[in-house]
Amino acid sequence: MDSYLGNTVMKLALKEDPEEHRIALFILLLCACIVIGHLLEKNRWINESVTAIFIGLFTGTLILVTTKGRNSHILVFSEDLFFIYVLPPIIFNAGFQVKKKQFFRNFLMIMLFGAVGTVISFFIISLGSLHLFKKFDIGFLDMGDYFALGAILSATDSVCTLQVLNQDETPLLYSLVFGEGVVNDATSIVLFKAFQRFNLSDVTSSNAIQLLGNFFYLFFTSTLLGVIVGLSSAYIIKKLYFGRHSTDREVALMILMPYLSYMLAELCYLSGILTMFFCGIVMSHYTWHNVTESSRVTTKHTFATFSFVSEIFIFLYVGMDALDIEKWKVVGQRPWTSAGVSLILLGLVLVARAAFVFPLSFISNLTRKSQTDKVGFKQQVTIWWAGLMRGAVSVALAYNQFTRSGHTQLQGNAIMITSTITIVLVTNVVFGLLTQPIVRQMLSLHDTQLDGIMLADSPLKSLNDPLIPGVDDSESDVGGTNVPRPTSLRMLLTTPTRSVHYYWRMFDDRYMRPVFGGRGFVPFIPGSPTERYIH
Repeated sequence: MDSYLGNTVMKLALKEDPEEHRIALFILLLCACIVIGHLLEKNRWINESVTAIFIGLFTGTLILVTTKGRNSHILVFSEDLFFIYVLPPIIFNAGFQVKKKQFFRNFLMIMLFGAVGTVISFFIISLGSLHLFKKFDIGFLDMGDYFALGAILSATDSVCTLQVLNQDETPLLYSLVFGEGVVNDATSIVLFKAFQRFNLSDVTSSNAIQLLGNFFYLFFTSTLLGVIVGLSSAYIIKKLYFGRHSTDREVALMILMPYLSYMLAELCYLSGILTMFFCGIVMSHYTWHNVTESSRVTTKHTFATFSFVSEIFIFLYVGMDALDIEKWKVVGQRPWTSAGVSLILLGLVLVARAAFVFPLSFISNLTRKSQTDKVGFKQQVTIWWAGLMRGAVSVALAYNQFTRSGHTQLQGNAIMITSTITIVLVTNVVFGLLTQPIVRQMLSLHDTQLDGIMLADSPLKSLNDPLIPGVDDSESDVGGTNVPRPTSLRMLLTTPTRSVHYYWRMFDDRYMRPVFGGRGFVPFIPGSPTERYIH
């Protein structure tokens, strides 16, 4: 039996069997990641991402042994596979999951961390690697590669920390970590695209202004396209009301419209990822409430499942690619250089993260008069720690930059790919395993009060459930328990009674929802599939 399994793995790795066999084995590994990840997470050990990395490493090792060091892959990396089929579901679900009330209530602070902070981190990593690589005689990249590297390593993955936090226990902190994570991914991708199109061989002041204009052009036009497609889907479903005759049509339309926004953005040379993200926000606010109740349940779990499987796919591939013998043969010619690059980049990630989290938190606290709205030092450390992990976006951008056709410096490419994978492995495995004890000890989640709410020793809720726009995301519960209440006349006078969120709700209720639908603005039609849920 063992020899049969070994021969099978060898044939798959050497591509002697049909493509279907390799795909079947990869699907088997995905199922193993889900099952083993569930068993381990049930015992509060590690999550599915770390499990997928370990299984990828184990599978890669097995393939290396059975092929006598000739290969470690089942599937070969494809840029189209990553950027058209794998990455979009992750980004769309991030936008679709945003709990808008908390997101927009802390919008300025989230944008401060997610946009401004990402730009600061981008320049520190880019310029720091440029200076240190030359100082230690590690010069094998051109100027564009350094800036691409800054964008790649500025993209964070805060899922591990979010699984420890609970938004009912720490509403402000949870909102900041989650909101910064999704804005950070979008900003990193736009920076990557902007510098990828820019010729850095001759940098002048006019070129710098042009680059800045290109960045804002990509950001705002991609956002606008996502909003337009999202509103179009809401209007179409509200007017035609597909659910009266067939829920399949409205579900299919909700799945296809985000991909339409992505492909339109790519055809227009915009950021498809950013477009899809804002399309997800708009569709969760309007379109999702225009479909039948059964379609809401279906689409909610469909989007979450697509995103979940896509992330497992990426981490499983990263685990196997970490043992890619071809890359290590090239890196083996300069092993100390590769180790030095990994250490320098990891150090820059730590420094760049701290360089904006603590100063921006200090600035934000100066503008907040209520103590409950301020971010304490321990919460700042938690935000810093949450952004140390690197995930799917970093991996996808690294492969895009350092494996695309026509790119020279083979040895430099191999070193950068292996260094990026090393950072992803270290931050997810080492930092990921330390996240739960560090965050819980830092915040004292079991015996103290945080954000004015007494914490209970109840099990953590599911990551996706409180984020999906549903009953818990009602915008009519402004007076809920998560909102800090003034405790004195002085606090009442110093706390503003009107905010951006308040005026947006007035505009939304008066002009947007009557046209595009949304919660409370979709008329009930007798005989529709939702009738059985209402009566």
